Amino acid sequence: VALWGSKTIYRSLCLALGLLVALTVFQRSLTPRQFLQEPLPPTLEPQKAQKPNGQLVNPNNFWKNLQDVAAPTPMASQGPQAWDVTTTNCSANINLTRQPWFKGLEPQFRQFLFYRHCRYFPMLLNHPEKCGGDVYLLVVVKSVITQHDRREAIRQTWGRERESAGRGRGAVRTLFLLGTASKQEERTHYQQLLAYEDRLYGDILQWDFLDTFFNLTLKEIHFLKWLDIYCPHVPFIFKGDDDVFVNPTNLLEFLADRQPQENLFVGDVLQHARPIRRKDNKYYIPGALYSKASYPPYAGGGGFLMAGSLARRLHHACDTLELYPIDDVFLGMCLEVLGVRPMAHEGFKTFGISRNRNSRMNKEPCFFRAMLVVHKLLPPELLAMWGLVHSNLTCSRKLQVL
Repeated sequence: VALWGSKTIYRSLCLALGLLVALTVFQRSLTPRQFLQEPLPPTLEPQKAQKPNGQLVNPNNFWKNLQDVAAPTPMASQGPQAWDVTTTNCSANINLTRQPWFKGLEPQFRQFLFYRHCRYFPMLLNHPEKCGGDVYLLVVVKSVITQHDRREAIRQTWGRERESAGRGRGAVRTLFLLGTASKQEERTHYQQLLAYEDRLYGDILQWDFLDTFFNLTLKEIHFLKWLDIYCPHVPFIFKGDDDVFVNPTNLLEFLADRQPQENLFVGDVLQHARPIRRKDNKYYIPGALYSKASYPPYAGGGGFLMAGSLARRLHHACDTLELYPIDDVFLGMCLEVLGVRPMAHEGFKTFGISRNRNSRMNKEPCFFRAMLVVHKLLPPELLAMWGLVHSNLTCSRKLQVL
């Protein structure tokens, strides 16, 4: 009798528990599968800070052929409404160590390939308010944390913001793109100085990746994603380095007859450029990383103009490609995915007005007055040239480059 009583109590408890579960499921409008499914532990949740491919890559096929890549449709799905990467959890792709071709690469390229799948990182400094109101031209400058003097010179000269671009057009706004200090021992000190600089000016976008040469491509894709989230309606973007001279008057005059819906990407375009195979060159690329004979057309990264609608499409196109260690070449690859050819303009001089660095043309303010972008000037040279160009300057003849 005692045994029978125990079984009855056990069955009653099971029935009560079942009714409780059913009632809870009904109240929460969940399916039994949803109710009983346990959440993933934190270590197994989808990683937000990376875009792993998890696959070994054929060294001769790092880049998808155009016929294999469908042109992305930017409006197919709505992206995030805020920067959605909040953690950095990225491990090396050690599968590559089993590949014979990988072992023959130089250390910097092995390091790049180990972490190439780590695509997006958290934001440390953000200014979404920059795109509030009517903004006509967004000026974006690549910089590094240690080069405060360059940013200061730009703020005093061509990067100075204005409330109107003239002719009824909206404002001109300026932003600087940064990562973190590449040296661990300098990071805390420089980060504090940068935070103070940003409190003064409010014009710095910073992400949590190291500011190194190969990471310049990260700076490109992070900005394009930021633009897609926070600045989707800006008509035009100028993007340049922090060691260039820019003539904003000429930029705005050039844009006067342009439409934001155009496939406009204009700069100092390189056609049929060949990968550099000399190991002592800064832009050296081993054949295992890029085996084609030439690059697609691309604009020199010193400075270029693009339409806002194209920039948003470019963001989605870049997400279809593996990262490449030379940033301006990578953007040329993304443009190729879209079927857009960058437009060459002789007012963009990303190798100086004359490639002969000793030429007097590179120091002649009358030439600078006629140009849109000239590379390369350090802060004292930029400030001096800006003063000369905007002085009571008399030139013997007027150059027509617009």
